[in-house]
Amino acid sequence: MCQVFAGQDPDRYRSVTRRLRLNGQSTSIRLENAFWNTLDEIAEGEGVSTPGFLSKLHSEVLELRGEPENFTSLLRTTCLIYLDRVQDRRPEVLAAE
Repeated sequence: MCQVFAGQDPDRYRSVTRRLRLNGQSTSIRLENAFWNTLDEIAEGEGVSTPGFLSKLHSEVLELRGEPENFTSLLRTTCLIYLDRVQDRRPEVLAAE
């Protein structure tokens, strides 16, 4: 089982820092490529740029709960929620319903 995880392409877990604006404020966010790829996919599905999606998400979190303690952790768990939902829509799952 560990070979599936250990054998993955190192580029997936390589960290990349992106500079962007969150609601008008310049910031940088460092995440692994696998998370950036997922965030890019989410943003594309929403019809916005990745910085646009992150700004919208940040605004909504501010409105609901105030300033997030760790925005990068919030982004990682956002990716997990998205991937769980994508997995739930797999054709074999839908066919069984």
